[in-house]
Amino acid sequence: MARRRNVSMKERERFDRVAPPQQPEQRRLSVSLTVICVTAVLLLLTALVLFLFLFLFVNYHDLLLNLNPHHSHNELDLSSTSPTGDKDAVVNLDHGDPTMFEPFWKESGQKSTVVISGWHSMSYFSAAGAQLCWFLEPSFAKEVRRLHAIVGNAITDNRPVIVGVGSTQLIHAVFFALSSSSSGEPNQQPVPIVSAAPYYSMYPGIADLLKSRLFHWAGDASTFKEGGNSSFIEIVCSPNNPDGAIRRAVLDSEAGKQVHDLAYYWPQYTPMRGPADEDIMLFTVSKATGHAGTRIGWALVKDADVARKMVKFIEMNSIGVSKDSQIRAARILQVVSDGYDLPDSKAFAWLRCDDESIKDDCEGFFKSMKVLTRSGKHFGAGPEYVRISMLDRAHNFNLFVERISSSRGLG
Repeated sequence: MARRRNVSMKERERFDRVAPPQQPEQRRLSVSLTVICVTAVLLLLTALVLFLFLFLFVNYHDLLLNLNPHHSHNELDLSSTSPTGDKDAVVNLDHGDPTMFEPFWKESGQKSTVVISGWHSMSYFSAAGAQLCWFLEPSFAKEVRRLHAIVGNAITDNRPVIVGVGSTQLIHAVFFALSSSSSGEPNQQPVPIVSAAPYYSMYPGIADLLKSRLFHWAGDASTFKEGGNSSFIEIVCSPNNPDGAIRRAVLDSEAGKQVHDLAYYWPQYTPMRGPADEDIMLFTVSKATGHAGTRIGWALVKDADVARKMVKFIEMNSIGVSKDSQIRAARILQVVSDGYDLPDSKAFAWLRCDDESIKDDCEGFFKSMKVLTRSGKHFGAGPEYVRISMLDRAHNFNLFVERISSSRGLG
């Protein structure tokens, strides 16, 4: 044991002679190198974590679809049809996206171009001063009245123009105005809202989205049972979406109030039958000129109290309506009025599948041909019907015609 200890001590002495103890400067350098290495490793790990986070963020939607056992990789994209000219492209005729007007507006060139200075339209308020609709641009109101006068589809005299973020916001506003009491207190029961089937597929969702205590969707006006003196609201869409029929109110009762959605009452969709003279009439730039992305609609309202309530709703909902959008819409309407003509076409086709093998899912039949439509069940009709948008680009519509030309089962 002693010998082994002596050997160990000798080896230690030899080691000390070969490798003398580190000086303080060397120790500090060694510590610094260690810190640098650890820091580099931490930075590398941080970079990897950030890369993983960005990857998950960018591919979140696709990852969810891959993880969803009910998702089919063959499911069709619901976006607008690509205008690339691909013969195998999905033809999306489900949406009423008015892209068919693109060639016309491209040809209009600088006539429809609007340049807005950085200082322009900065205020919440319009330049017209105090008025009922305080956020309404005077130029837009002027062109609305001018276009109606030229086309002859609506009477605008003694009716304020109420501008909204598309007709969807105006529908919400008019539901609020017609269902709220003068005192502002909610009704004991929500006011039922009805429309004759087939009706616009968005009406039920608009009515029930906020689960309001003021109103609720009550379905088909043709089967609606009036409850004595109970009030109700009937939406009359004419020409009707989806079938293009000219509509009048189904229910005739003093307790009921009618809202006329005249989005398609323009000569490019239907012959003019004289100026409409209803208490509440709704229109939208998206269908009048094809500028759906501008998100501008307007209402012509006889009753000043109803108009004030609608303005109040829009004020609380969005604090007015974009001035830039109104200015652009005014220029667009001006171009239309300056070059007014009378084309002849309709906005939608309402088709029925008669073949027994497909009548229970007419929408699926078209989807198998990569043509997206909207099922009749969304409009209060049966699954044997589909609505087909006629507002898409000419190339996409030609693809649609090619694909159904040899198909059978349509009535």
